[in-house]
Formats: sequence, structure tokens, C-alpha cells
Amino acid sequence: MKNNIFKISIIVTFILMLFNGCYKDLDVAPINPNEISSENVYQTPDDYLGGLAKCYTSLLLSGRIGPNGDADFQGFDEGFSTYMRSWWNAQQISSDEAISRGDIAAGLPEFNFHTWGATNSYLGILHSRVIYFAVTCNEFIRLATGSGFPEVDNMVPEARFLRAMAYWHALDLYGTAPFVTEDDLPGAFFPKRADSLQLFEYIEDELTDITSEGEKSAVLQDAPFIYGRANKVTAYMLLAKLYMNAEAYIKQNRYADALAALEKVIAGPYELSVIQRQNFVADNHKSPEIIFPLIFDGAQTQSWGGTTFLIAGALGGGSIPAHDTVGLNAQWGIMRCLPTLVNLFENGDKRALFWSDGQSLEINDPALFTDGYMSVKFSNKKLDGSFSDSDQGTHPDTDFPMFRLADAYLLYAEAVVRGGGGSVDIAVGYVNDLRNRAGVGTINQSELTLDFLMDERSRELYWEGHRRTDLIRFGKFSAGSYVWPWKGGVKEGKPTEPYRDRYPVPAAQLNANPNLVQNNGY
Repeated sequence: MKNNIFKISIIVTFILMLFNGCYKDLDVAPINPNEISSENVYQTPDDYLGGLAKCYTSLLLSGRIGPNGDADFQGFDEGFSTYMRSWWNAQQISSDEAISRGDIAAGLPEFNFHTWGATNSYLGILHSRVIYFAVTCNEFIRLATGSGFPEVDNMVPEARFLRAMAYWHALDLYGTAPFVTEDDLPGAFFPKRADSLQLFEYIEDELTDITSEGEKSAVLQDAPFIYGRANKVTAYMLLAKLYMNAEAYIKQNRYADALAALEKVIAGPYELSVIQRQNFVADNHKSPEIIFPLIFDGAQTQSWGGTTFLIAGALGGGSIPAHDTVGLNAQWGIMRCLPTLVNLFENGDKRALFWSDGQSLEINDPALFTDGYMSVKFSNKKLDGSFSDSDQGTHPDTDFPMFRLADAYLLYAEAVVRGGGGSVDIAVGYVNDLRNRAGVGTINQSELTLDFLMDERSRELYWEGHRRTDLIRFGKFSAGSYVWPWKGGVKEGKPTEPYRDRYPVPAAQLNANPNLVQNNGY
């Protein structure tokens, strides 16, 4: 089993106490809102560690125990209502990398066609998850600050990083959010609305503060790093991604700031894995490349979302020996690869982890799983081909790499091309490090273009939750000449409305909170 601190902490009983008030804008039914008080739940550093673990596992599980029962929200399926699964669908199924035939009633095919609206169930649960994540961190920060335990003081900046990530997701997905911090005490009120600039500046200030050496607050640790927990490099990576997308978010060029943050990420101590596939297998906790993982364990962090979804959902057809192939028994037959993704790869590229069991490359009918290649990028087998430690058969040990060093290499190269400074020679070297690892030819300076980098990012990072954000940054997501199969609801694809670069604020949240405003176009 992977040796990390959350294997015990995630089962510590911890229930938020603030849902009566500042979470009022969400159309959800919280579970047991006042079961435990702060006076009796937080008495030792281990108690606080359990609270911090709840912040982390808000990204992973449907509730305190997962995968069934005691869910955070009532009225939603515990499979698609997990944070990572709903976020992944919004990022990937809307892009040129994946298509889905699943959850028709919940509106998932609307992501295929760019026809989603404010009543889409996936966008509703995702919005709820993002704000729940932020509120969970708020409550921990409020109760842990001034605890009197030095080790607890060091946990607070971790929760602040996680809260910054929650609001970054809100900014990236919706461009706006109901906004609360630890200063908003429990009580009956409607959270105020934060616009894109307010969210951007808040995230920037938080990340800058928790990586500084100033006197305002405790800062994130330098080293030694604990796998699965935030550190300064993790925060620099999020800051870099915030700056890289600043033109899309707030119409500001911040590529020089992104490059400065990326240099701190690349300075270490992370390094590329010798084998790229090591980042997606059951023992990927051994990869030196993963900067921030979402930790899954077949025995102790079970979820119908997460990498269970990525592995089982990508297989189908019945004749594939799934357990022998990827170390899980299930074949859900939900999402497949679009030909625009498959066709990006040169022969011999080790990153092209596709499978066809009679499936066609082309997708003539999005509802048929026999149309479109399958992905075996994520596997519950170890790098050496043996089964995972838990060999649980239903839930994998495979962690999800939210941030990894290869992404930083490609973002550095992109920042250089976009005029952010840095060295073209170094940028080309970073790209070629990845291409050499993949077993394909290297490039020269003249080939380092934005079009090349958009494609190379897909080759290196496909199905890792980056693609929608990337396409928006490159001006390729909605309106314009770039189309892919079934974009716009037609087989050959067509441009869609520019306002779809942002998702709509869910109708239920608008109805619940008069401070919120719908995004343009919806």
C-alpha cells in the first residue's frame, strides 16, 4: 500500500458546522449539519489532521466514506456527483480529445455538442462541488487558525492553497462565484458575487502570501515534501496556470509572471520520470514527476468517480479481458477518444495509449461505444505489469496527476513563444526532453510555434483535465475555424458561440442567491 498520511486521516469523523448560512446559495441538502461541534471535534493535532484530510478528499469522494452512503449532497447520483468526475467531464468531453455516451438524463452529451444550458445537471453539481470545496476549506481555516499547536499552524496554508484551487476552478469554469472566506461566520446570509477580476486577484494574493516569507501568515513547506499534500512548488504551479490564462480570464498579459513562477517549479525537486506511463499506473506514487496528485486507493479511498471512472469508463465491448489489460474488472463503456486526438500521434509515439476491440476510428454515432478508440492511458496495473497492491478489482490504486512537471515544461515553452521572456534554447530543450522520452523526433527553434505547442500539449497531457482550458487560451474552443467531430452537434463539427468559453451559472443557484448574475449568452 502507498505510505501516506491520509490513509488513516480520511476516515476520521468530521462534519462541517456552517451549512445553515453561508452555503445557502447552493441547491443541495447537506447531511447532518450540526452533528459535531468544533468544541469536541478539535482537541488534538490529529483531530485537525482529520479536518484537513476532509478538505483534500472533497476532491475525491462523494462523502465521508465513499463510494456509497453518507454523501455530502442528497439528490445526486454518487458516481457522477464526485468533484473530479464532474470537473473532468466539463474539461474533456467538451474538447477535441474525448466524447461520451453516458448519463443522457443528466445532460452529459450536451458537452459533446456544445449545447449545454443553465439547467445541465453536471454543471449544477460541479458548481456545488466547487463552492462546497471552498467552504470546507474556509471552515477548517477558521477553526485551525490560532489553535495553539505549531503543527496545526503549518496545516493552514495547505487549506488556503486548496481554497485557492477551488476558486481557480470557479474562475476557469464559470468566470464568477459566490464568494465567502473564513471571515464569513455561520449565519443566514446570501454570499456576495465575485467577478473574474476579483477572483483572479484573490487567488493571486493567496498564493503569493502562502509562498512568501513575510510576517502575515505561515507559509507552505519547502522540503521534505509529503506526497499528496500541497507545498510551495504546488502553489507556484497553480500560480503559473493562473497567469498563463490571464488573457482569457481578465484580458491581461501575465506571461512574464507565469514564466517566473514556472522557473520556480522547474527548479525542483521534481524531475521527469524516465517512462512517461509511470505517471498513470497503480504505483504512480513512485513517479518523481507528479507535483500534485489526487490520491486513490482501492481499499481505502473508493469512489465511482476518480480513476475508477477514467479506467472503467474508457473500456467496453466485452471481449477485452479488462482485468488483464488494466487491472480492473469493470467495463462501463462510456467515453472514447475523438479521431482528432488519435491522429495527432506519429508512429512509434509511446504516449499513444489507445485500444480498439473492433471500434472504428471515426465516430458516426456518439451513442455507440463501438465508434471511437478506447484509451488505456490510466491503468490499475503497476509499471512492471503486476497487479496493484490492493488488486481490488473494482476500485484502483492509481492516483490522478492534477499537476506534473511535463505540464510545466510545456507551459514554459509556451510562455517564451508568447513573449514572456526566458530562453528559446531552454524551451526547445524542455520540449525535446518530452519527445525523446516518447520516442519521437526532436524539433528545432523554428518549429516551436503556438500551433505546435497546442498539439504537443494534447499528445503529452490528453485526458488529464487540461484541454478545455488550453483550447480557450489558444482561441480554439468555440468560435473560429477549428472544429472537431460533433462539436456544434454535427458530425463534421462547426463553430459554436463565443460565450461558451464560460459555463452558465446554474439556474438553481441563481434562484437561490439574488446576488448572482447569469453569464452573457445564457
